[in-house]
Amino acid sequence: MTAVANAIDRASANSPFLAGLMDRNPDLMALIRTGDLDAALESALNRTGDSMGAALRRQRQGVALVTALADLAGMWDLTRVTRILSDFADHALDQAIATAIEERVPGAPNQGFAVIGLGKHGGRELNYSSDIDPIFLFDPQTLHHRERDDVAEAAVRYGRRIIELLSALDADGYVFRVDMRLRPSPEVSPIVLPVEAAISYYESSALAWEQAAFIRSRVCAGDRALGHYFLNAIQPFIWRKSLDFGQLKNITAMTAQIRDHYAKGQKIGLGYDLKRGHGGIRECEFFAQAHQLIHGGRDVALRNPDTREALAALAVAGWIKPEEARTLSAAYEQLRTAEHRLQMHSDRQTHSIPDNPETADAVARLHGLANAEAFIETIRPISESVAAIYDRMVDASGGDGPRMAEDGLPLEEQLSDLGYTDPAAVMQRMARWRSGNIRAIRSPSARDAFEAVLPALLKAIADAPDSDRAIARFDNMIEAMPSAINVFRLLEARPGLMQLVADILSYAPTLADDLGRQSRYLDALIDTSAMDLPGDVLQLLDMMHMRIGQADYQSTLDIVRDYVGEKRFALGVQLIEGRNDALDIARSYAHLAEAALQILTKATVTEFEKAHGKVPDSELVVLALGRLGGEALTHASDLDLILLFTGDHLAESDGARPLGATQYYNRLAQRVIASLSVPTASGALYEVDTRLRPSGADGLLCSSVKSFGQYQNENAWTWEHMALTRARLLYGSDAACAEVQAIIAQVLNTARDADKTKSEIADMRKEMATHKTPKGDLDMKLLPGGLVDMEFIIHDLQLTQHAGQVPQLGTAIQMLVTGGHLPNDFADAYALLGRLLVMVRLIAPDCDTPPPAAQVLIAKSLGYANWDALSAAIRDYRGIVMAQWERLFGLRDF
Repeated sequence: MTAVANAIDRASANSPFLAGLMDRNPDLMALIRTGDLDAALESALNRTGDSMGAALRRQRQGVALVTALADLAGMWDLTRVTRILSDFADHALDQAIATAIEERVPGAPNQGFAVIGLGKHGGRELNYSSDIDPIFLFDPQTLHHRERDDVAEAAVRYGRRIIELLSALDADGYVFRVDMRLRPSPEVSPIVLPVEAAISYYESSALAWEQAAFIRSRVCAGDRALGHYFLNAIQPFIWRKSLDFGQLKNITAMTAQIRDHYAKGQKIGLGYDLKRGHGGIRECEFFAQAHQLIHGGRDVALRNPDTREALAALAVAGWIKPEEARTLSAAYEQLRTAEHRLQMHSDRQTHSIPDNPETADAVARLHGLANAEAFIETIRPISESVAAIYDRMVDASGGDGPRMAEDGLPLEEQLSDLGYTDPAAVMQRMARWRSGNIRAIRSPSARDAFEAVLPALLKAIADAPDSDRAIARFDNMIEAMPSAINVFRLLEARPGLMQLVADILSYAPTLADDLGRQSRYLDALIDTSAMDLPGDVLQLLDMMHMRIGQADYQSTLDIVRDYVGEKRFALGVQLIEGRNDALDIARSYAHLAEAALQILTKATVTEFEKAHGKVPDSELVVLALGRLGGEALTHASDLDLILLFTGDHLAESDGARPLGATQYYNRLAQRVIASLSVPTASGALYEVDTRLRPSGADGLLCSSVKSFGQYQNENAWTWEHMALTRARLLYGSDAACAEVQAIIAQVLNTARDADKTKSEIADMRKEMATHKTPKGDLDMKLLPGGLVDMEFIIHDLQLTQHAGQVPQLGTAIQMLVTGGHLPNDFADAYALLGRLLVMVRLIAPDCDTPPPAAQVLIAKSLGYANWDALSAAIRDYRGIVMAQWERLFGLRDF
């Protein structure tokens, strides 16, 4: 067997992502099987699409497939793989910039807009599933824009469009995730900066971590002359002439933070973090960067963004030992290659060996090894050699001892008096907070605000239900915050919020992460109505319209994201504080999503019509399914949508740039989905899943209502009709919605062979159980007798008995109970399991048994005396569901 054939076999058997790519790209696979990988890569890069975004997504898909198989076959080494990936990122950025400008100023050259790549992209060492960390710059004198547009606003508009083109997700995936947080003051600055203002910032106001970030900077796209002008201007900031040994302490402090924040991934074994773990990739990079920062100001030869080339240059210059350079370079290559295997498995930006043994085994086999144990034992000596070298550097840097409290008592004693069980660990965290290396509390004013609130904050955390987790999550939270000064001032002014924050940190890792990304969410809790349910869809629409006012389209995207984020965060807090019933909160999550969808869809349609006009006697219709259709979202639910259009598919729009109806609505559908899913300066909104559309990923993103009806009646599978039982129309005129609803009603009420339907449903559940196992002991969806089994039982009765045909599960169950199709205790089972799912998704998202404090919270919220009583009830109710399953489908054999 050839190396390529072996690689294909390993990928097909062990990587769901690559197996899918191989199935969808037969043309590339034909070239790859011949061994002509260069021809395959050229073919991938020459792919086209209906739009630039679509073309880039298809190109990225092809590049991912070719590079993965070439890597697995050993035909291309790490250097070539990472440079191909990095160069494709450059290409994608160039195409996105050109498209953004062309859309607004046809024929204008790509001039006056430059992109600086940082991180692995800057070093041409991009990961297999990496995001990119660009800085966007513009020159007001040369950037082409419409005459009526302000040049700064035009630049930001181009930047947003570039991010949209690269980040938008469809059936072909996405091009790149774009992280704009490395720009100056990201919480307040525009996403595209005037070049002279950027130069002024780095010359006068930049922080130590930004100096380190620019070691791996490179002009990667756009106006190269402008980019080089900028980088040349800030060279004195990056490379200081004096020997800067203080950077070694900065790097050491960053290492301590990383090891503490990712403590679970420090030890070799399942869960080991190849990037951040002790002896991992980051320590290879930090070792090189620390010495570059110290000596690079005087030695131009050391200014290399490539990690391995930098290590070699440092050895040649005599700043590190040659054997250190060789060991770290070899380790870096081996660890990065292993990291790529982790990411190839499912196209996730992960760096950790999976905790799940079966997944870890698959990654090992992808790497050409027998199992996870062999993979781990391959990594172990590599990691140990890196750790030994890095620890010698850290030990040589020294450190500051703990501070004493102002009243003269030892700090450790004060922390013990507060109730901390490990005051030494808290002291270590405090030393890091005060080190000046945490961005959010680096400025003098931020440090003053932090110190003012710290005593009360430490007391609140000590009094929290789970103080150890609370202080660890607080540490993570302030690390993630771009700025925290307003948070500290708010807590000082409103000390009542302190315990609320402590509860969030104790119980809800998801909310703590949200607060780290968007600290303004805390502001919303000041409102006396924050602990109330936010109202129905019409009330939410009124509130959003009041905020939006006369805002333009891009501002509307941000305003809706801000509003939804605040309300969703407040609903999560209500849940952990026990202020409202979990199912009522789930309904409010759904109402919030519905209101956002209606506003953003209408705004997107209006914006689209400016260029393409309207299709006569035709309109867009949006159908919700799944938990959104059933009005029962959880905190992190995605949105299951089907997009349709009414009227003649052969019609054409009447705008300045007319389109045929099918092309018109499929482009519009992409824009609508992007409006809901693409992150903006205000963050992300929802993940959108359109795989339930006719023909799934192989079908049009937006079909005509007529073809939808034909498909449902002639080609749809039983599971697709099951999905329709939870269909709910969210957007469209009354007439259009009635037309679609009539199709759904007709499909659901069609006479069926009951035995055949039951057999198909049972087979489907068995297939699901084979490929999608429960995540943990609290996976209320997938456990036997859980919500999926419950839903399948309900769907069978809805389809065969034509009863209980409403999308809301609770109401459907009551109707089925009243009709004599289900026993009363089935409704009780849903009442418990449905509420528990909403709580678990927020408090224990990994579905494992939560810590004791969270157990008490969950049990109490659900009306049980303790965790044991709740666990017993769960077992009993799952038994009730299983009994109904066996009544309808027979004995369960899976």
